[in-house]
Amino acid sequence: MPDLTPNIGAFASIAKEDLARVFQVLQEMGYTLLGPTRGETAIVYDEIESVGDLPIGWGDEQEAASYRLRQRDDNAYFGYTLAPQSWKRFLYPPVQKLFTLTVQDGTFEIDGNAAPAPRYALIGVRACELRAIAIQDRVFLSGNFHVPDYRARRQQAFVLAVNCTEPGNTCFCASMGAGPRVGPGFDLALTELDEIFVVEVGSELGRQVLGQTPWRPAGAFELQNARRALAEAEQHMGRQMDTSDLPDLLYRNLEHRHWDEVAQRCLSCTNCTQVCPTCFCCDVLDQPDLTGQRTDRVRVWDSCFSLAFSHVHGGNIRPHTRSRYRQWLTHKLASWIDQFGSSGCVGCGRCITWCPVGIDITAEVAAIRAEV
Repeated sequence: MPDLTPNIGAFASIAKEDLARVFQVLQEMGYTLLGPTRGETAIVYDEIESVGDLPIGWGDEQEAASYRLRQRDDNAYFGYTLAPQSWKRFLYPPVQKLFTLTVQDGTFEIDGNAAPAPRYALIGVRACELRAIAIQDRVFLSGNFHVPDYRARRQQAFVLAVNCTEPGNTCFCASMGAGPRVGPGFDLALTELDEIFVVEVGSELGRQVLGQTPWRPAGAFELQNARRALAEAEQHMGRQMDTSDLPDLLYRNLEHRHWDEVAQRCLSCTNCTQVCPTCFCCDVLDQPDLTGQRTDRVRVWDSCFSLAFSHVHGGNIRPHTRSRYRQWLTHKLASWIDQFGSSGCVGCGRCITWCPVGIDITAEVAAIRAEV
């Protein structure tokens, strides 16, 4: 092992079995490992202890309204496409207590959520997911108002990203400029080859972790193979979307008849927003105990597909599925750009895979474009 640790931006090579040492170093630094593991019917993101918990030799097949596990004919560590959940659930939890209000002898006391933020190492973050985290950073951390619990979790997180060399049938990250090669924001990034991982160092923290692992500088042949695998992945996306004039296209067609056709199929089940790695709509609830002396205020995920979400004092501003689907798609692909300077879609394809009726966001945009 070389005496010097690799520089930020450098490429190193490690044997696959030495990924276990990376995990060990992270655990010694106090990180809880979160990564892909094989559940009963899907690859899921959950707490893991070792490399043995990874879905080695397992992949998935995804299509509109269809997902199934499959056993691969190799021992790829990261040979799956995407889990149904996103990393959002760890950085922006579905249920988060904000504070507790208690009443004692007529006196009100507020106890803030003072629990320390967990120290997570996110293992196996794909390019589209890393872009989604960056988008949520913009939503929650830019401007004058920040979300404190998100900021605390985000500052503590270590990101071990993985370049995607086998996109799935519902992927279109290349169309959105979000993959398959990971962009900035990682500490370490892996490209899996047959016998090794090519590792890119993205931060000082990543440099320290890799420096405690057996490594050597990546050779030209290895780098060439890694680049070729990513180039081939970009050419083999399962879906594509023409984004050349998306905001204007959607704004000009808010009354297009195709919205009615989509509404006839859409169940307003909220699946697309729950699996989406960037959707951030929420509600705030007060949950009193039976004595009436203690109330927890909690933030919970919500969805613009929920009828109650658009209910105001004068009635419901989106009473029909047509208007709710139109709101979701035009916000995701158009008005999100006006708000935050980028699209809210990263092309992960989860909304296609996990829609019970197989509504395909790329096909809906193409249908509007074709008729126009």
